[in-house]
Amino acid sequence: MRIEQQLQTTPRTPVYVAWERFVHGEDDLDGVRPEVAISWQRSRDVYRIDPFLSEAPNAVSPTMSSLDQDVVFAELGFCAAAMAHEVASAGGVVTIADANGRIVAAWGDKNTRSVATEGGLAPWYSWSESAVGTNSMGTALETRRAVMIKQSEHWLQAFHSWSCGAIAVREVVNGEPLAVLNISCWGGDLPLSARKWLESSATHTQKSLRRRAHDGGNELLAAYSHARGRSNEPMVAVDTAGAVVIADDIASVILGVPGNTPAIDPVVRWTPQLPPFIHAARYATKRANVDPGWTGSTQIFTPLVDEPSSIGIRPVFLQKNLIGHLISFGAFAGEHFPQAETGGVLLGHSRRVVALREENRMVMLATSEVTMAEMEGNEVWLLTDEGRLRAALSGLDKLEHDLSDTGTFLRVHRQYLVNLSRIREVERKEKGELVLIMDDAAKTVVPVSRRNNRAVRRALNI
Repeated sequence: MRIEQQLQTTPRTPVYVAWERFVHGEDDLDGVRPEVAISWQRSRDVYRIDPFLSEAPNAVSPTMSSLDQDVVFAELGFCAAAMAHEVASAGGVVTIADANGRIVAAWGDKNTRSVATEGGLAPWYSWSESAVGTNSMGTALETRRAVMIKQSEHWLQAFHSWSCGAIAVREVVNGEPLAVLNISCWGGDLPLSARKWLESSATHTQKSLRRRAHDGGNELLAAYSHARGRSNEPMVAVDTAGAVVIADDIASVILGVPGNTPAIDPVVRWTPQLPPFIHAARYATKRANVDPGWTGSTQIFTPLVDEPSSIGIRPVFLQKNLIGHLISFGAFAGEHFPQAETGGVLLGHSRRVVALREENRMVMLATSEVTMAEMEGNEVWLLTDEGRLRAALSGLDKLEHDLSDTGTFLRVHRQYLVNLSRIREVERKEKGELVLIMDDAAKTVVPVSRRNNRAVRRALNI
Protein backbone atom coordinates (compact mmCIF):
# COMPACT_ATOMS: atom_id res chain seq x y z
CA MET A 1 0.00 0.00 0.00
CA ARG A 2 1.43 3.39 -0.95
CA ILE A 3 1.75 6.34 1.44
CA GLU A 4 -1.09 8.25 -0.25
CA GLN A 5 -3.47 5.32 0.38
CA GLN A 6 -2.38 5.11 4.02
CA LEU A 7 -3.37 8.72 4.64
CA GLN A 8 -6.97 8.06 3.64
CA THR A 9 -7.37 5.66 6.58
CA THR A 10 -6.10 8.04 9.29
CA PRO A 11 -8.81 8.24 11.98
CA ARG A 12 -9.89 11.69 13.20
CA THR A 13 -9.06 11.09 16.84
CA PRO A 14 -8.72 13.99 19.34
CA VAL A 15 -4.94 13.77 18.96
CA TYR A 16 -5.22 13.98 15.17
CA VAL A 17 -7.50 17.04 15.47
CA ALA A 18 -4.95 18.66 17.83
CA TRP A 19 -2.18 17.80 15.34
CA GLU A 20 -4.13 19.48 12.51
CA ARG A 21 -4.55 22.65 14.56
CA PHE A 22 -0.95 22.68 15.75
CA VAL A 23 0.68 22.23 12.32
CA HIS A 24 -1.38 25.20 11.12
CA GLY A 25 -0.05 27.49 13.84
CA GLU A 26 -2.45 27.09 16.77
CA ASP A 27 -1.05 26.25 20.22
CA ASP A 28 -3.95 24.31 21.74
CA LEU A 29 -2.53 20.92 22.76
CA ASP A 30 -5.46 19.70 24.83
CA GLY A 31 -5.42 15.90 25.07
CA VAL A 32 -1.82 15.53 23.84
CA ARG A 33 0.68 13.80 26.13
CA PRO A 34 3.36 16.20 27.51
CA GLU A 35 6.35 14.38 25.96
CA VAL A 36 4.61 14.45 22.58
CA ALA A 37 3.61 18.11 22.98
CA ILE A 38 7.21 19.07 23.75
CA SER A 39 8.43 17.15 20.71
CA TRP A 40 5.80 18.76 18.47
CA GLN A 41 6.97 22.15 19.70
CA ARG A 42 10.55 21.35 18.73
CA SER A 43 9.44 19.92 15.38
CA ARG A 44 7.46 23.02 14.43
CA ASP A 45 9.28 25.93 16.06
CA VAL A 46 12.90 24.75 16.36
CA TYR A 47 13.49 22.28 13.52
CA ARG A 48 10.71 23.64 11.25
CA ILE A 49 9.96 20.22 9.79
CA ASP A 50 7.35 20.03 7.02
CA PRO A 51 4.67 17.72 8.52
CA PHE A 52 3.58 16.69 5.02
CA LEU A 53 6.89 15.11 3.96
CA SER A 54 6.15 11.77 2.32
CA GLU A 55 9.34 10.04 3.49
CA ALA A 56 12.37 10.40 5.73
CA PRO A 57 15.49 11.93 4.15
CA ASN A 58 18.61 9.96 3.33
CA ALA A 59 21.26 10.07 6.04
CA VAL A 60 24.05 12.47 5.11
CA SER A 61 26.98 10.39 6.34
CA PRO A 62 27.72 7.62 8.82
CA THR A 63 28.64 8.49 12.40
CA MET A 64 32.25 7.90 13.47
CA SER A 65 32.18 4.51 15.16
CA SER A 66 33.61 3.89 18.64
CA LEU A 67 34.36 0.61 20.36
CA ASP A 68 31.44 1.19 22.76
CA GLN A 69 29.11 1.79 19.81
CA ASP A 70 30.27 -1.41 18.12
CA VAL A 71 29.53 -3.32 21.34
CA VAL A 72 26.05 -1.78 21.52
CA PHE A 73 25.23 -2.59 17.89
CA ALA A 74 26.28 -6.21 18.42
CA GLU A 75 24.26 -6.57 21.66
CA LEU A 76 21.14 -4.93 20.20
CA GLY A 77 21.48 -6.95 17.02
CA PHE A 78 21.14 -10.19 19.00
CA CYS A 79 18.08 -8.78 20.82
CA ALA A 80 16.44 -7.60 17.59
CA ALA A 81 17.01 -10.90 15.78
CA ALA A 82 15.44 -12.75 18.71
CA MET A 83 12.38 -10.50 18.61
CA ALA A 84 12.03 -10.41 14.83
CA HIS A 85 9.72 -13.44 14.55
CA GLU A 86 7.21 -12.16 17.10
CA VAL A 87 7.21 -8.69 15.55
CA ALA A 88 6.85 -10.07 12.03
CA SER A 89 3.76 -12.06 13.02
CA ALA A 90 2.21 -8.81 14.27
CA GLY A 91 3.00 -6.99 11.02
CA GLY A 92 5.96 -5.12 12.44
CA VAL A 93 9.55 -4.08 11.83
CA VAL A 94 12.47 -3.90 14.26
CA THR A 95 15.20 -1.35 13.54
CA ILE A 96 18.45 -0.19 15.08
CA ALA A 97 19.67 3.37 14.50
CA ASP A 98 22.84 5.17 15.51
CA ALA A 99 23.19 8.23 17.75
CA ASN A 100 22.14 10.50 14.88
CA GLY A 101 18.96 8.56 14.14
CA ARG A 102 20.43 6.88 11.04
CA ILE A 103 18.96 3.39 10.65
CA VAL A 104 21.71 0.78 10.30
CA ALA A 105 19.69 -2.46 10.31
CA ALA A 106 16.08 -3.70 10.04
CA TRP A 107 14.24 -7.01 10.63
CA GLY A 108 10.63 -8.10 10.24
CA ASP A 109 7.79 -9.09 7.93
CA LYS A 110 8.77 -8.77 4.26
CA ASN A 111 5.51 -7.10 3.17
CA THR A 112 5.53 -4.64 6.07
CA ARG A 113 9.16 -3.81 5.41
CA SER A 114 8.23 -3.04 1.81
CA VAL A 115 5.62 -0.52 3.00
CA ALA A 116 8.06 0.86 5.55
CA THR A 117 10.77 1.39 2.94
CA GLU A 118 8.46 3.67 0.93
CA GLY A 119 8.43 6.07 3.87
CA GLY A 120 12.12 5.70 4.65
CA LEU A 121 11.83 3.28 7.59
CA ALA A 122 14.85 1.33 6.34
CA PRO A 123 18.66 1.39 6.50
CA TRP A 124 20.49 4.58 5.51
CA TYR A 125 17.49 6.86 6.22
CA SER A 126 17.57 9.45 9.01
CA TRP A 127 14.95 9.45 11.81
CA SER A 128 16.37 12.08 14.12
CA GLU A 129 13.86 14.65 15.38
CA SER A 130 15.71 17.36 13.48
CA ALA A 131 15.09 15.40 10.26
CA VAL A 132 11.48 14.18 10.58
CA GLY A 133 10.09 15.59 13.82
CA THR A 134 8.31 13.51 16.46
CA ASN A 135 8.91 9.77 16.09
CA SER A 136 9.91 6.99 18.47
CA MET A 137 13.57 6.76 17.42
CA GLY A 138 14.34 10.47 17.22
CA THR A 139 12.36 11.34 20.34
CA ALA A 140 13.95 8.47 22.32
CA LEU A 141 17.34 10.00 21.55
CA GLU A 142 16.11 13.14 23.35
CA THR A 143 15.04 11.38 26.55
CA ARG A 144 16.16 8.67 28.96
CA ARG A 145 13.20 6.30 28.88
CA ALA A 146 11.29 4.22 26.38
CA VAL A 147 9.19 6.37 24.05
CA MET A 148 5.94 5.08 22.56
CA ILE A 149 4.50 7.11 19.66
CA LYS A 150 1.07 6.06 18.45
CA GLN A 151 -0.25 6.94 15.00
CA SER A 152 -1.31 10.63 14.96
CA GLU A 153 1.33 11.48 17.55
CA HIS A 154 3.92 11.24 14.76
CA TRP A 155 4.85 14.63 13.34
CA LEU A 156 4.86 13.34 9.76
CA GLN A 157 1.31 12.74 8.52
CA ALA A 158 2.72 10.01 6.30
CA PHE A 159 3.30 7.89 9.42
CA HIS A 160 -0.08 8.33 11.09
CA SER A 161 -0.87 4.70 10.29
CA TRP A 162 2.10 3.49 12.35
CA SER A 163 2.55 2.81 16.05
CA CYS A 164 6.15 2.78 17.22
CA GLY A 165 8.23 2.33 20.37
CA ALA A 166 11.93 2.92 20.95
CA ILE A 167 14.58 3.24 23.63
CA ALA A 168 18.07 4.72 23.46
CA VAL A 169 21.19 3.09 24.87
CA ARG A 170 23.58 5.68 26.30
CA GLU A 171 27.19 5.93 27.32
CA VAL A 172 27.54 5.17 31.02
CA VAL A 173 30.01 7.98 31.65
CA ASN A 174 28.56 11.05 29.93
CA GLY A 175 25.01 9.94 29.14
CA GLU A 176 25.32 10.62 25.42
CA PRO A 177 23.29 8.26 23.16
CA LEU A 178 25.08 5.52 21.25
CA ALA A 179 22.18 3.78 19.50
CA VAL A 180 18.41 3.35 19.58
CA LEU A 181 16.31 0.18 19.33
CA ASN A 182 12.87 0.52 17.75
CA ILE A 183 9.69 -1.47 16.98
CA SER A 184 7.20 -0.20 14.40
CA CYS A 185 3.82 -1.75 13.56
CA TRP A 186 1.68 -0.65 10.64
CA GLY A 187 -2.10 -0.34 10.93
CA GLY A 188 -2.44 -1.28 14.60
CA ASP A 189 -1.04 -1.20 18.11
CA LEU A 190 2.33 -2.47 19.28
CA PRO A 191 2.48 -5.88 20.98
CA LEU A 192 1.72 -5.63 24.70
CA SER A 193 5.24 -6.86 25.44
CA ALA A 194 6.91 -4.09 23.40
CA ARG A 195 7.80 -1.66 26.20
CA LYS A 196 9.06 -4.39 28.53
CA TRP A 197 11.13 -5.96 25.74
CA LEU A 198 12.68 -2.61 24.82
CA GLU A 199 13.55 -1.81 28.43
CA SER A 200 15.00 -5.29 29.05
CA SER A 201 17.15 -5.08 25.90
CA ALA A 202 18.49 -1.65 26.88
CA THR A 203 19.19 -2.77 30.46
CA HIS A 204 21.08 -5.84 29.24
CA THR A 205 23.19 -3.71 26.90
CA GLN A 206 23.85 -1.04 29.54
CA LYS A 207 25.30 -3.74 31.82
CA SER A 208 27.92 -4.51 29.18
CA LEU A 209 28.76 -0.82 28.89
CA ARG A 210 28.99 -0.45 32.66
CA ARG A 211 31.50 -3.32 32.84
CA ARG A 212 33.58 -1.58 30.17
CA ALA A 213 33.36 1.75 32.04
CA HIS A 214 34.48 -0.01 35.23
CA ASP A 215 37.49 -1.41 33.35
CA GLY A 216 38.18 2.12 32.14
CA GLY A 217 38.14 3.36 35.73
CA ASN A 218 40.72 0.77 36.73
CA GLU A 219 42.91 1.76 33.78
CA LEU A 220 42.65 5.46 34.73
CA LEU A 221 43.65 4.61 38.29
CA ALA A 222 46.68 2.66 37.02
CA ALA A 223 47.70 5.50 34.69
CA TYR A 224 47.36 7.99 37.55
CA SER A 225 49.51 5.86 39.90
CA HIS A 226 52.20 5.51 37.23
CA ALA A 227 52.22 9.26 36.46
CA ARG A 228 52.28 10.26 40.16
CA GLY A 229 55.54 8.39 40.54
CA ARG A 230 57.16 10.70 37.99
CA SER A 231 55.64 14.08 38.93
CA ASN A 232 55.24 16.28 42.01
CA GLU A 233 52.49 18.44 40.50
CA PRO A 234 48.92 18.23 41.89
CA MET A 235 47.15 15.67 39.70
CA VAL A 236 43.69 14.27 39.07
CA ALA A 237 42.33 11.49 36.82
CA VAL A 238 38.95 12.22 35.22
CA ASP A 239 36.68 10.35 32.84
CA THR A 240 35.57 11.72 29.47
CA ALA A 241 32.77 13.78 31.09
CA GLY A 242 35.12 15.41 33.60
CA ALA A 243 34.04 13.35 36.65
CA VAL A 244 36.87 12.54 39.08
CA VAL A 245 38.14 8.97 39.40
CA ILE A 246 40.91 9.95 41.84
CA ALA A 247 42.64 13.15 42.94
CA ASP A 248 45.62 13.76 45.21
CA ASP A 249 45.30 15.84 48.40
CA ILE A 250 46.03 19.22 46.80
CA ALA A 251 43.93 18.67 43.66
CA SER A 252 41.02 17.43 45.80
CA VAL A 253 40.97 20.69 47.76
CA ILE A 254 40.99 22.72 44.53
CA LEU A 255 38.13 20.69 43.05
CA GLY A 256 36.06 20.19 46.22
CA VAL A 257 36.14 16.39 46.08
CA PRO A 258 37.47 13.71 48.49
CA GLY A 259 41.23 13.20 48.33
CA ASN A 260 42.91 9.91 47.45
CA THR A 261 39.54 8.17 47.31
CA PRO A 262 39.20 6.03 44.14
CA ALA A 263 35.82 6.05 42.39
CA ILE A 264 36.15 3.23 39.88
CA ASP A 265 32.42 2.69 39.38
CA PRO A 266 31.10 5.35 36.96
CA VAL A 267 27.93 5.74 39.03
CA VAL A 268 29.78 7.04 42.11
CA ARG A 269 32.48 9.25 40.59
CA TRP A 270 32.98 12.72 42.05
CA THR A 271 31.71 15.90 40.36
CA PRO A 272 34.27 18.75 40.53
CA GLN A 273 32.86 21.94 42.05
CA LEU A 274 34.73 23.99 39.46
CA PRO A 275 32.75 24.36 36.18
CA PRO A 276 35.69 25.72 34.08
CA PHE A 277 37.62 22.55 34.95
CA ILE A 278 34.74 20.37 33.71
CA HIS A 279 34.51 22.38 30.48
CA ALA A 280 38.24 21.97 29.87
CA ALA A 281 38.01 18.20 30.36
CA ARG A 282 35.07 17.92 27.96
CA TYR A 283 36.85 20.06 25.38
CA ALA A 284 39.83 17.70 25.68
CA THR A 285 37.51 14.75 25.08
CA LYS A 286 36.27 16.27 21.82
CA ARG A 287 39.79 16.98 20.61
CA ALA A 288 41.26 13.61 21.62
CA ASN A 289 38.42 11.71 19.93
CA VAL A 290 39.45 13.37 16.67
CA ASP A 291 43.22 13.30 17.25
CA PRO A 292 44.46 10.48 19.57
CA GLY A 293 47.86 12.18 19.86
CA TRP A 294 46.40 15.43 21.19
CA THR A 295 47.52 17.03 24.47
CA GLY A 296 46.61 20.49 25.70
CA SER A 297 46.65 23.12 28.40
CA THR A 298 44.60 26.10 29.50
CA GLN A 299 44.20 28.42 32.47
CA ILE A 300 41.34 28.43 34.98
CA PHE A 301 40.56 30.37 38.14
CA THR A 302 40.57 28.31 41.34
CA PRO A 303 39.36 29.19 44.85
CA LEU A 304 42.88 29.14 46.31
CA VAL A 305 44.52 32.00 44.38
CA ASP A 306 43.48 35.26 42.70
CA GLU A 307 45.45 34.54 39.54
CA PRO A 308 44.47 31.89 36.94
CA SER A 309 46.21 28.53 37.28
CA SER A 310 47.54 26.49 34.38
CA ILE A 311 46.38 22.89 33.84
CA GLY A 312 47.96 20.36 31.50
CA ILE A 313 45.82 17.59 30.01
CA ARG A 314 46.95 14.20 28.73
CA PRO A 315 44.31 11.80 27.32
CA VAL A 316 44.28 8.14 28.40
CA PHE A 317 43.22 5.31 26.06
CA LEU A 318 42.24 1.68 26.59
CA GLN A 319 42.31 -0.51 23.47
CA LYS A 320 42.33 2.66 21.32
CA ASN A 321 39.17 3.86 23.09
CA LEU A 322 39.38 7.19 24.94
CA ILE A 323 38.50 6.62 28.62
CA GLY A 324 39.56 9.88 30.26
CA HIS A 325 42.42 12.25 31.06
CA LEU A 326 45.24 12.91 33.51
CA ILE A 327 45.15 16.60 34.44
CA SER A 328 48.02 18.29 36.28
CA PHE A 329 47.85 21.71 37.94
CA GLY A 330 50.74 24.04 37.12
CA ALA A 331 51.64 22.05 33.99
CA PHE A 332 51.71 22.92 30.30
CA ALA A 333 51.23 20.51 27.38
CA GLY A 334 50.54 20.61 23.66
CA GLU A 335 47.84 22.96 22.36
CA HIS A 336 47.13 25.99 24.52
CA PHE A 337 43.44 26.78 24.32
CA PRO A 338 41.53 29.66 25.96
CA GLN A 339 38.49 28.80 28.10
CA ALA A 340 36.19 30.53 25.60
CA GLU A 341 36.86 27.69 23.12
CA THR A 342 35.35 25.15 25.50
CA GLY A 343 32.09 27.05 25.67
CA GLY A 344 32.33 27.15 29.46
CA VAL A 345 32.16 30.89 29.89
CA LEU A 346 29.32 31.65 27.53
CA LEU A 347 26.69 28.94 27.78
CA GLY A 348 25.30 29.71 31.23
CA HIS A 349 23.87 33.09 30.25
CA SER A 350 21.34 31.70 27.76
CA ARG A 351 20.46 28.44 29.54
CA ARG A 352 16.79 27.67 29.96
CA VAL A 353 15.09 25.03 32.06
CA VAL A 354 11.95 23.44 30.57
CA ALA A 355 9.09 22.59 32.93
CA LEU A 356 5.58 21.21 32.37
CA ARG A 357 2.21 22.50 33.53
CA GLU A 358 -0.71 20.18 34.24
CA GLU A 359 -2.59 21.49 31.20
CA ASN A 360 0.19 20.19 28.92
CA ARG A 361 1.92 23.54 28.56
CA MET A 362 5.65 24.02 28.61
CA VAL A 363 7.24 26.72 30.74
CA MET A 364 10.62 28.09 29.65
CA LEU A 365 12.37 29.19 32.85
CA ALA A 366 15.52 31.24 33.24
CA THR A 367 17.97 29.52 35.59
CA SER A 368 17.54 32.41 38.05
CA GLU A 369 13.85 31.47 38.37
CA VAL A 370 14.65 27.96 39.61
CA THR A 371 15.29 27.70 43.35
CA MET A 372 15.98 23.97 43.52
CA ALA A 373 15.22 20.59 41.97
CA GLU A 374 14.07 17.51 43.86
CA MET A 375 14.02 13.89 42.71
CA GLU A 376 10.83 11.97 43.53
CA GLY A 377 10.82 8.43 42.17
CA ASN A 378 11.53 8.73 38.44
CA GLU A 379 10.45 12.36 38.17
CA VAL A 380 12.19 15.67 38.91
CA TRP A 381 10.18 18.49 40.49
CA LEU A 382 11.31 22.12 40.31
CA LEU A 383 10.68 24.77 42.94
CA THR A 384 10.34 27.90 40.82
CA ASP A 385 9.08 31.47 40.97
CA GLU A 386 5.95 30.14 39.22
CA GLY A 387 5.34 27.41 41.78
CA ARG A 388 6.19 23.72 41.88
CA LEU A 389 6.51 22.32 38.35
CA ARG A 390 7.58 18.99 36.89
CA ALA A 391 10.81 19.11 34.88
CA ALA A 392 10.65 18.00 31.26
CA LEU A 393 13.89 16.07 31.75
CA SER A 394 13.84 12.72 33.52
CA GLY A 395 16.58 12.20 36.07
CA LEU A 396 18.38 14.62 38.38
CA ASP A 397 21.75 13.54 36.96
CA LYS A 398 20.72 14.78 33.51
CA LEU A 399 19.55 18.14 34.88
CA GLU A 400 22.77 18.51 36.89
CA HIS A 401 24.79 17.76 33.74
CA ASP A 402 22.86 20.30 31.66
CA LEU A 403 23.25 23.04 34.28
CA SER A 404 26.86 22.33 35.19
CA ASP A 405 28.16 25.18 33.04
CA THR A 406 26.02 27.86 34.75
CA GLY A 407 28.27 27.86 37.81
CA THR A 408 25.30 28.44 40.16
CA PHE A 409 23.80 24.96 40.64
CA LEU A 410 25.25 22.44 43.06
CA ARG A 411 24.26 18.87 43.92
CA VAL A 412 23.95 18.87 47.72
CA HIS A 413 22.24 15.50 48.15
CA ARG A 414 21.36 12.55 45.94
CA GLN A 415 17.79 13.92 45.85
CA TYR A 416 18.49 17.68 45.68
CA LEU A 417 20.10 20.15 43.28
CA VAL A 418 20.05 23.76 44.50
CA ASN A 419 20.63 27.20 43.02
CA LEU A 420 23.41 28.64 45.21
CA SER A 421 22.17 32.18 44.60
CA ARG A 422 18.77 31.28 46.10
CA ILE A 423 20.10 30.08 49.49
CA ARG A 424 18.94 32.44 52.27
CA GLU A 425 20.30 30.72 55.40
CA VAL A 426 22.59 27.87 56.41
CA GLU A 427 21.94 25.99 59.63
CA ARG A 428 24.56 23.83 61.34
CA LYS A 429 23.25 20.85 63.31
CA GLU A 430 24.76 19.31 66.44
CA LYS A 431 26.87 16.75 64.60
CA GLY A 432 28.07 19.21 61.97
CA GLU A 433 25.42 18.46 59.35
CA LEU A 434 24.33 21.39 57.21
CA VAL A 435 20.77 22.35 56.33
CA LEU A 436 20.00 24.94 53.66
CA ILE A 437 17.02 27.29 53.89
CA MET A 438 15.99 28.59 50.48
CA ASP A 439 14.65 32.08 49.73
CA ASP A 440 11.15 31.03 48.60
CA ALA A 441 8.07 32.14 50.59
CA ALA A 442 7.83 28.76 52.36
CA LYS A 443 11.54 28.88 53.33
CA THR A 444 12.04 25.35 52.03
CA VAL A 445 14.59 23.31 53.98
CA VAL A 446 17.11 21.20 52.05
CA PRO A 447 19.43 18.70 53.77
CA VAL A 448 23.10 18.44 52.78
CA SER A 449 24.54 14.91 52.65
CA ARG A 450 27.81 14.17 54.42
CA ARG A 451 29.43 13.47 51.07
CA ASN A 452 28.58 16.98 49.81
CA ASN A 453 29.15 18.89 53.06
CA ARG A 454 32.64 20.04 52.15
CA ALA A 455 31.67 21.10 48.62
CA VAL A 456 28.81 23.24 49.97
CA ARG A 457 31.09 24.93 52.49
CA ARG A 458 33.59 25.77 49.79
CA ALA A 459 30.92 27.02 47.38
CA LEU A 460 29.45 29.32 50.04
CA ASN A 461 32.81 30.29 51.53
CA ILE A 462 31.81 29.22 55.04
